[in-house]
Amino acid sequence: MAQALKVDPYKAVFVGKRKEAVARLKVEKGQGKVLINGVPVELIGNWIVREKMLVPLRLAEGVWKSHNFYLNVQGGGIMGQADACAIALARAVVAIDPDLKPSIEKYDYHLLSGDPRRTEPKKPNRRSARRFKQKSYR
Repeated sequence: MAQALKVDPYKAVFVGKRKEAVARLKVEKGQGKVLINGVPVELIGNWIVREKMLVPLRLAEGVWKSHNFYLNVQGGGIMGQADACAIALARAVVAIDPDLKPSIEKYDYHLLSGDPRRTEPKKPNRRSARRFKQKSYR
C-alpha cells in the first residue's frame, strides 16, 4: 500500500481549480482570518458564495480558529471562484489534520479530488457548442 505524501502545510501552496477559476492558498498559524484577494471573507456580499467557500472550514472548526488562510483567486465567474476556493481550503485542512479527510469526503467528494467537468468547445460555423443556425424551410 502506498504511503501518503507528507506535506508541510505552512510551506506549501494549495491549488483549487473549477472551470476557468484558479485559487491559490497559503496557510499560517493565527487566529482564524480568511482573506480572499486581500479582502476579509466577512465582507463578501453574496452569502451563498461566502457559505460555499467556507464549507471545508465549517467542517473543521478547530483548524479554522487556529490558522490564517490567504487566498488569491482569478479567472472564471463568481461560483467557479467559490468552488475553487472551497477545493483549496479542503486540501489545506486535510494537510493540517488528516483525520478530517473522511468527513470532508462524506460531505462532498469533489472538494478533495476536484471537479473534472469543463465546457464543451465551440464548433466551426456555429454560434456555440451545440446551437445550429435556424432554417425557415422544412
